[in-house]
Amino acid sequence: MAPLTGTIAVPGDKSISHRALMFGALAVGTTRISGLLEGEDVLRTAVAMRALGAEVTQLAPGAWEVSGRGVGGLVEPADVLDMGNSGTAARLLCGLLAAHPIFSVMTGDASLRGRPMKRVIDPLSACGARFASRAGGRLPLAIEGAAEPLPLDYRLPVASAQVKSAVLLAGLCARGTTRVVEPEATRDHTENMLRHFGATVRVAIEGHGRVIELDGQPELIAAPVVVPGDPSSAAFPLVAALLVPGSAIRIGGVGLNPLRTGLFATLLEMGADLTFADERLEGGERVGDLLVRAGALRAVDVPAARVPSMVDEFPILAVAAAHAMGISRFRGLGELRVKESDRLAATAALLTANGIRVEIEGDDMLVHGLGGPPPGGGRVVTHMDHRIAMSALVLGLGARAPVVVDDGAFIETSFPGFSDLMNGLVGNGGGSAVAPA
Repeated sequence: MAPLTGTIAVPGDKSISHRALMFGALAVGTTRISGLLEGEDVLRTAVAMRALGAEVTQLAPGAWEVSGRGVGGLVEPADVLDMGNSGTAARLLCGLLAAHPIFSVMTGDASLRGRPMKRVIDPLSACGARFASRAGGRLPLAIEGAAEPLPLDYRLPVASAQVKSAVLLAGLCARGTTRVVEPEATRDHTENMLRHFGATVRVAIEGHGRVIELDGQPELIAAPVVVPGDPSSAAFPLVAALLVPGSAIRIGGVGLNPLRTGLFATLLEMGADLTFADERLEGGERVGDLLVRAGALRAVDVPAARVPSMVDEFPILAVAAAHAMGISRFRGLGELRVKESDRLAATAALLTANGIRVEIEGDDMLVHGLGGPPPGGGRVVTHMDHRIAMSALVLGLGARAPVVVDDGAFIETSFPGFSDLMNGLVGNGGGSAVAPA
């Protein structure tokens, strides 16, 4: 495989893109968004905001405007809201819909219809909303929002930025203070954006977690949003460059929010040649460039406390661990069982199919690294999970034999242009880096 070289930018952060559209719809005035991720997941959110009465307009690639209706001003949609493959959009939208006196029905694709929504239904029911769903709280989901939503005081049973955000979004429409206690600190894009649009948010440290308080019924004022590059997307070319000998790349403008950089910290512990440059603040979020060079990696023991800061990156970390010297242990991965697929099982199957020994012990995963290229040559079942597909394709770059995925179509939901970007990094040796089925 030819070395990967060059300077690239990855698509905008998906978490921030969803929130920018939603907060723009709740603000007074017109919000300008630059760098918006235009994958299918985020475009579903844009369509949903239009259905709820906001004016959402694309001005140019990545440049959008949202004319909002103010807090509490969303209108009843005329049709079912189809959120496609996006669990983030569905769960956050539940918070908005629960606190508006409107009736709505939400559905998604086959993968999303299999994911549990009870974790947001339970706390949101306490604000006065009523829900009707399939068994286990699964979509399709009918929501009758509360006429006078009550503020919530909720302690998260597990660390989840999506559940936290759903509760805070519902709290925007309630009189009084909404309070959320999280056992482990999770990504805080919702809190940052609430402040950016003018809401009063207080955060206090409690053990390993945090207590977040939001004063309800603020007037959110439209504010420009610059969406940084998604660190979860940057993970794929980053790991690829670490594994393919002779590679050296620069990934520009990546979000460096401390609650999203668990993968970077872990790779550094593994001995990765990774440095940060041009660090800066944009729209309340830390941003910088990643400078990556190929080199040997060693095994790592990842503590459970780090999971919330890298929950989406474990499949690609497992690929890095397969190349490392020694046995890596990833602890406390139970949350991976309820992602787009059972990512714990799917990641183990991905590695096993390509000659790498993996063990699952409860919620821990052990990867027996080979200290060099794995055999490869396997066919990976992706279960309609874009991160499994991309991780398998990156594994194939450094393996001794090509790796095939059964379906690469879902990559576009989060990383439009993935194949073109990766192929563009191939050096003078020519050929293609990845070619999803």
